[in-house]
Amino acid sequence: MIAYLQQKGFPQVALYFVKDEKLRFDLAIESGNIEKALESAKKIDKKDHWYKLGVEALRQGNAGIVEYAYQKTKNLERLSFHYLITGNLEKLSKMMKIAEVKNDVMAQFHDALYLGDIQERVKLLETAGHLPLAYITASLHGLHDVAERLASELGNNVPALPEGRKASLLLPPSPVACAGDWPLLMVSKGIFEGGLDNTIKDADEDYEEGAEDANWGEALEVGEVDHIHDIEFTVVEEDDVNKENDEEGGWELEDLNLPSAETPKTAPNGRSSIFIAPTPGMPVSQIWVQKSSLAAEHAASGNFETTMRLLNRQLGIQNFAPLNPLFIDLQLGSHSYLRAFSSAPVISIAVERGWNESASPNVRGPPSLVFNFSRLDDRLRAGYKATTAGKFSEALKHFLSILHTIPLIVVETRKEVDEVKQLITIAKEYVLGLQMELKRRELKGDPVRQQELAAYFTHCNLQLPHLRLALLNAMTVCYKAQNLISAANFAQRLRDTNPTNENHDRTARQVLQAAEKNMKDATQLNYDFRNPFVVCGATYVPIYRGQRDVTCPYCTARFVPSQQGQLCTVCDLATVGADAAGLYCSPSQKR
Repeated sequence: MIAYLQQKGFPQVALYFVKDEKLRFDLAIESGNIEKALESAKKIDKKDHWYKLGVEALRQGNAGIVEYAYQKTKNLERLSFHYLITGNLEKLSKMMKIAEVKNDVMAQFHDALYLGDIQERVKLLETAGHLPLAYITASLHGLHDVAERLASELGNNVPALPEGRKASLLLPPSPVACAGDWPLLMVSKGIFEGGLDNTIKDADEDYEEGAEDANWGEALEVGEVDHIHDIEFTVVEEDDVNKENDEEGGWELEDLNLPSAETPKTAPNGRSSIFIAPTPGMPVSQIWVQKSSLAAEHAASGNFETTMRLLNRQLGIQNFAPLNPLFIDLQLGSHSYLRAFSSAPVISIAVERGWNESASPNVRGPPSLVFNFSRLDDRLRAGYKATTAGKFSEALKHFLSILHTIPLIVVETRKEVDEVKQLITIAKEYVLGLQMELKRRELKGDPVRQQELAAYFTHCNLQLPHLRLALLNAMTVCYKAQNLISAANFAQRLRDTNPTNENHDRTARQVLQAAEKNMKDATQLNYDFRNPFVVCGATYVPIYRGQRDVTCPYCTARFVPSQQGQLCTVCDLATVGADAAGLYCSPSQKR
């Protein structure tokens, strides 16, 4: 039966039917009953059994039994390490003294390392004859008196310390608290625990021996079992018992005037001495992911995979390299981190947007985001300022930063959504124009291409002060190349803007007067200012009205059809011509 129970996976049941201590020990280890295993190990008292008990106790986190098992096996090395990880420095110091009594130098040295006892380490190295090591240890740890004494003993054999390196103190972390047994959940005992075993142990063997010879009536034959339901049982009434007691004296029991027994009630706020860990709830980051389709909130939760899927589906984005630092900023900015004990992990606390003290603790709000629309407005002004100052590389960084941040912001109202879309258009126009201007400055030996790029820049949708500067620049480049028709066109457009700078207006009038005398272009340009067009964001050539083109699904930059499927060179994020659902940056856009 014992073998059958063990085979069927019930060693904890078979444990209570075994009298052989070795088998009982093995069953207790197998079932994880550390108390029964300890009882059997004490009776067996062999090193192998104590070792197995220590392994099982260590697995269960029972530090007391682990220590006891190591002491019984005299495994001092494991015992020292056990004291180290449990923070019991007092007993670890005793272990070093025991090693000294046993003349175990290596154990002494290990214990000194565990304790961070520099003096003891230097002393051991000196005693063992390792004077150079003792000198180096004393010198690095600031024991100058000991180091000078050892240096005098070494004479000319003093080892040289490495130069240019900063020594660091090798000490174990100080334990905050001495660790004990791991906390255990309260588990109700089975029918075989505390019941059957105690009954077996407490049974009086004298009564068992006497019961064999006692006459308790006729023996039941096997054949009578089938008719056991026909036996009539006689119920003895209490009145009959009282009558018999009156005749023979009885037990002479008297009634006691006892107060009525009250059922003990459990206090509503009573606390159990056993700590039961609460069931962990759903992480806040997972709630954010389930409740939202906003890419910014998915990035704040740390789920970058779903963030990238959302951005690809909504905006056709395929290049996430510029967004990776923003993902990390969003995740770190939406969490606060609390340090506990030095040996415990850092506790992450979600920071919710719009939280207040009256909010319900069971309702989780959206994450707090580090990027917002007002910050983009500041970057836009910085980009305008850099463009006015002619710092085109710096301005390009500002406008690209705006395009890279917009997919990861959240606004509240429809009006703000429209403003975000307008900001995308503004940033796209400036990025395209600045890229062409920087490209023009690289082409020193191609005056025709320089004039074309300067001309295309004037067709970007710029702020009026910047449009005037672009027109003045294009007029100057074309006039120097003797393309007077084009120069006159730019001069007239400049005058139509009513420039506030008198020098610009005077220069435009002079160019118009010079062009009227000789109205011709010295070189032919791929530029027709009479025919409306947009500029391809990759090849920087005009796409005139009526010609086929493809569009970036995010920044709406236009491209020639050959750029279909390529990475957008304006926003550097999306795939040209990809299908996308569109920008989704507000809860008010719920579909």
